[in-house]
Amino acid sequence: MFRQRVITGLVLAAVLVAAVAFLPLPWLALFFASVALIAAWEWSDLAAYQSLWARSLYVGLTALLMLLLYHACELGAKPALANVQSLLGVACLWWAIALLWVKSYPASARLWGTRPMLSLMGVLVLVPAWLAVVFLLSYPRGGLLLLYMVIVVAGADIGAYFAGKRWGRRKLAVAVSPGKSWEGFWGGVIACALLALIVFFGVPTELGLVAILAVVLSCSLASVLGDLVESMVKRHRGVKDSGTLLPGHGGLLDRIDGHTAAAPVFALGLILAGW
Repeated sequence: MFRQRVITGLVLAAVLVAAVAFLPLPWLALFFASVALIAAWEWSDLAAYQSLWARSLYVGLTALLMLLLYHACELGAKPALANVQSLLGVACLWWAIALLWVKSYPASARLWGTRPMLSLMGVLVLVPAWLAVVFLLSYPRGGLLLLYMVIVVAGADIGAYFAGKRWGRRKLAVAVSPGKSWEGFWGGVIACALLALIVFFGVPTELGLVAILAVVLSCSLASVLGDLVESMVKRHRGVKDSGTLLPGHGGLLDRIDGHTAAAPVFALGLILAGW
């Protein structure tokens, strides 16, 4: 299973790099919208929609919302920074609420366990992440920023995996994801701190070390939360994976869950740091 996960991850990384390298911004927005809509299809099942028309309607409404934001935030040209910053701020507030729900699960399911609330959660998980990604790509070095964000999430995941496997004892959120440990969590944090130091000392940037550490570590912490939120919803739904699209990973949503929380935090962090 681990080998299969690695192979699938490498293929996805190659597709991502090729898309960022060769596609212009409008096509990249469409590419990542397609990713978000596949994930929305999988989320519709987690929200207990079963009929084809209901799941298709959910995906269609998600697409319509992204299209409206694309024009409202002027993502195809020079983004309206004030609009983007406000929306990213709302997204980060949502993730703060989600953290409280994860900490209090399963009792918190009384608040979010209905179909309307799960539907809203899916929109809040996917649409701001897409907005953040397209906004990052609008920067002159946006492709590199996006790839670095992906590397930070991967670093948090890999660091947590190996540290948890070697030293994991104390459970991080046993009711949500019994396999995660505090030792693994701190392993991921340390791995991301090292990535921040590599950027500060190895890449010319106008940001100071404190700002880089703040953005990177916030991004890594958010990626853990994104993973836990999806795990919580899957546990509530009684399924192991969001789908079967990706060998070794399950559904596409299972692969990007950490990125859905990391992207808005990363983008807002760069804005607040004055990038």
